[in-house]
Amino acid sequence: MSIEERMTIDERRKYLFGMRMRYVQASRQERGWLLDEMMTVTGLHRKTLTRLIINGPLLRKPRERQRGSTYGAAVDDALRVISETLDHVCAERMTPNLVWLAEHLALHGELTTTPELLAALGEISVSTVRRRLARIQQDQPRLPRKGPERANQVTRDIPTRRIPWDEARPGHFEIDLVHHCGASASGDYVHTLQCIDVATGWSERVALLGRSYRVMEWAFGYILARLPFPVLELHPDNGSEFLNHHLLRFFRERVSGATLSRSRPYHKNDNRKVEQKNSTLVRAIIGYDRLDTVEQTCLLNRLYDHMWLYYNFFQPVLHLVEKEVIPIPGQLARVKRRFDQAQTPFDRLCATDAITESDRQRLQALRDQTNPRQLHHAIYSLLDQLFALPPAVPGSSQDVFKTMLTPTIFQKGEDASVTFSIE
Repeated sequence: MSIEERMTIDERRKYLFGMRMRYVQASRQERGWLLDEMMTVTGLHRKTLTRLIINGPLLRKPRERQRGSTYGAAVDDALRVISETLDHVCAERMTPNLVWLAEHLALHGELTTTPELLAALGEISVSTVRRRLARIQQDQPRLPRKGPERANQVTRDIPTRRIPWDEARPGHFEIDLVHHCGASASGDYVHTLQCIDVATGWSERVALLGRSYRVMEWAFGYILARLPFPVLELHPDNGSEFLNHHLLRFFRERVSGATLSRSRPYHKNDNRKVEQKNSTLVRAIIGYDRLDTVEQTCLLNRLYDHMWLYYNFFQPVLHLVEKEVIPIPGQLARVKRRFDQAQTPFDRLCATDAITESDRQRLQALRDQTNPRQLHHAIYSLLDQLFALPPAVPGSSQDVFKTMLTPTIFQKGEDASVTFSIE
């Protein structure tokens, strides 16, 4: 609590209770001084202070009659379905998107809407949504949560920087690699390559077995083929899996014109966006178990294809729009942050000129034909299948390129079709 905040009602009553005996025993002149002091401390008028100290009971009375409920059971049912569909995101992210999500779910038969319900969802406040979500018992649980390196000579010509938090142009990607090695880092195991666009929150994930330059090239090519907008900057950390001669050649050939930068060594906040999503979109879902087979890699890529559609088209995200440093005497300064209205990454992308009209229509058709609640259940089903797969047999060797899945998701191009199958 800030020392500059005003006293609450309970704090004022407690203070006046302590001053009552002094006031009663004081002389007329001393009472005037005490009233001046109490006015300065509480901010109340002299007459109010006199009435409370002499005549009024300082103990607050409980409310005799509770207010009636403004929103009925239909709003609770809609909030329950929408919250489950969005995997129980916070009220700040959910509230601005209640109306269009309710209409979208109604098109797929998951929710029954009325003009009164849509009007209530349009005017309900964030605080009311937060209180009702805390009271509603969810039908479904959340997704399961589960020494200095040698100098890399390639990094000398790559500048270190941090992508600004208020970057407005889509195409500036923070990149990181998540290891699924469990308690032992020996042998080959699965990695997750994740790319996050700073401006829109658009996320891309690919699972790969090992981290040789061949599988890294395949993973980046997979992401570049699916991205509906051009890449302006690639910003990994200082790992040699990203910064080597083979991948630099690949970047020059496939992402010509894009800037390549890197974060400062031992400064994880330089990649703050992707580090945050490593926790919420990878670790919170996949956990920390070891994955080291081709079957697990292929199934994880199927799961990531579903997550690509779910998190880019149906999960609203908040973006920071303003930071204000508030100095506090004798303490560390406090940073006050203000966020914009929650929107999905696809909606944020459509608000820019980075996507072509044909790609926008193709992606809009993909979202319109997708049932987000069924997609959410499909993610759970694939997770159960992933955790049910047996571990690798010691001494076996498999070629991931021969059995890698070919996903039926959005691909760029005039003749590309929009298909997405949920099994």
